[in-house]
Amino acid sequence: MKKNFLLTLIVVFGMTTISAQQLQYPDARKADTEDIYFGKTVKDPYRWLEDDNSAETAEWVAAENKITRAYLDAIPFRDALENRLETIWNYPKSGVPFKKGGHYYIFKNDGLQNQSVLYTMKSADAEPVVFLDPNNFSEDGTIALGGISPSADGKYFAYSISRGGSDWNEIVVMNLSDKSMLKDTIKWVKFSGISWFKDGFFYSSYDAPKEGMALKGSNEFHKIYYHKLGTPQADDKLIFDDKENPQRNFYAYLTEDKQFLMVSESQATSGNALYVKNTDDMNADFIKIADGFDNEYNVIDHIDGKLLIKTNENAPLNKVMLVDPKNPTKENWKTLIEESENVLESVQMAGDLIYAQYLVDAQNKVYFFDYEGNKKSELQLPAPGTIAGFSADRGDNEAFFGFTSFTFPSSVYAYDLASQKSSLYSGSEVDFNPEDYVTSQQFFASKDGTKIPMFVVHHKNVKTDGNNPVLLYGYGGFNISLSPSFSVSRLPFLEQGGIFVMVNLRGGGEYGDAWHKGGTKMNKQNVFDDFIGAAEYLIDENYTNPTKIAIMGGSNGGLLVGACMTQRPDLFKVAIPIVGVMDMLRYHLFTIGWAWAGDYGRSDDSAEMFEYLYGYSPLHTIKAGVAYPATLAITADHDDRVVPAHTFKFMAELQAKHKGENPVLVRIETQAGHGAGKPTSKLIEESADMYGFIMYELGMKPDFN
Repeated sequence: MKKNFLLTLIVVFGMTTISAQQLQYPDARKADTEDIYFGKTVKDPYRWLEDDNSAETAEWVAAENKITRAYLDAIPFRDALENRLETIWNYPKSGVPFKKGGHYYIFKNDGLQNQSVLYTMKSADAEPVVFLDPNNFSEDGTIALGGISPSADGKYFAYSISRGGSDWNEIVVMNLSDKSMLKDTIKWVKFSGISWFKDGFFYSSYDAPKEGMALKGSNEFHKIYYHKLGTPQADDKLIFDDKENPQRNFYAYLTEDKQFLMVSESQATSGNALYVKNTDDMNADFIKIADGFDNEYNVIDHIDGKLLIKTNENAPLNKVMLVDPKNPTKENWKTLIEESENVLESVQMAGDLIYAQYLVDAQNKVYFFDYEGNKKSELQLPAPGTIAGFSADRGDNEAFFGFTSFTFPSSVYAYDLASQKSSLYSGSEVDFNPEDYVTSQQFFASKDGTKIPMFVVHHKNVKTDGNNPVLLYGYGGFNISLSPSFSVSRLPFLEQGGIFVMVNLRGGGEYGDAWHKGGTKMNKQNVFDDFIGAAEYLIDENYTNPTKIAIMGGSNGGLLVGACMTQRPDLFKVAIPIVGVMDMLRYHLFTIGWAWAGDYGRSDDSAEMFEYLYGYSPLHTIKAGVAYPATLAITADHDDRVVPAHTFKFMAELQAKHKGENPVLVRIETQAGHGAGKPTSKLIEESADMYGFIMYELGMKPDFN
């Protein structure tokens, strides 16, 4: 069906008046494809767009990108916005230094480098020397560095690379003595670590996919292998697999001293079984420490042969247990750090103490415990905000941590564990004044009365007159917590009087297991109600009105945006769903989608589950003749996490049924994936398009002079 409508969008920018041309969406053929779920027929006319290898799909993508590019390029201040973004993006950035195998490492970016560069140092205060520059991997920056793993003996350095943003990785190995590359190359690696042991390492991979299925085929029969240096991948030793259950994932890791090898087995994004083996006898069978998949079990290290395990078993906010692998039955587990009133986010060894990071109303607090579980001290943070990485070695008093907040650019601090004092190691020099902005945390009642927190960030001169442009952001899933962090890309929006609001929705991990489960499966509508409730609260509090609200979210957050814009199109002016899960009936059929069923449920689980998913699935809830918000959906051709077919089908359906003057467009990035490893140049271009669209459609008239 071909759809035409005239958009008369007249924008006065300075002395220039621009009128947009007629938008003519590409033809999207409707096929007679349909499925029957528990006796109910569901049409799927755009299923042909699931074929990422077809010429027809490629033509549709090219046509969509053409009209989207023309529309975005016609925004009068788009180029000025990109220039402003490039200016404020261009400042030196440093990661948190870490030590391994006698070497110090740190990631740095001089400002606009497509990929951050890995440096090495003789000491934490020594001059950094370039060690590995991913910008040399490709001319356009689309080959990115993934995981890194120096060997403990300081002889080798293994790292993985990703091409075009795909989750597929290759592992290669460098000889540290002369930086020469070994012939060892491991392919078809996905969802894996690189865990060194003796003269090789453990990793996880899949069998090579069938031709044409690499970016969409279901990922099944994950396996753990051991690779011995100098041997071909075909000779790698199989360590762990499951021939009976294809939809399981396995991850191998070791204690710091290599005494114990752990295997985590999972079938969803939360919950795992745990196995362990003493490496003194690698031929022995693994000991099962905990069954899956109702709870989480993560080994931190060991204390005198007893495993230190962080778990949520009988502790929804998490606790730390000591477990003797020689006597692993549950009645012999001993609690080392009790569950508290706040979520225990992460635990690690630091010096001769245990580092414990908590989440208190979506902001971090850190305490140190001794090996008997006694709280010894608190890490004093520079302001309310978020720990962005903590690095320390067992038995060493030297530590480093990153810190960030909405108006606090990421900074790195050195911390002396003995004196309990921190000092600034590297700051950030961004072209903005944090004193000009204010952040408040506010709570509102959702539809069912649950109190939901959100952060509201804006320039101090903003007045609550009911007419402010607002960007509402959320995620709400997979036990992932959103906490305050700095973003260069949203600075121009704030500079021009916009209000940024981040909502801590149910489905996340901000308040533990119950908060997560309160937004999953048959409770998923709570997440959308929370987000809608946030918009209504902002209107009631006279911050804004429905013609001034934009909503944004990525991945599961893209589902959030898709569901809310279809349920309440009257409440939002602009919608930006990024790499969203839009087809809730078929998501589990692609790549790793089956692992999301723990949060979503599946359309083939039961008639009740099917009806629930069908009732909110963004693709299936678009109605003909409805005026939907101005939409810029964003996806990428190499996204093999949430395949682009979700967005393709959603936008074809939306363009066919939408009625009104708001543009509904899709931006399809090439040589990019779900987001990880995206080069700086693409990030700036994408940000200019997104924020240019948001500001334009919200009627803002920015001045970037």
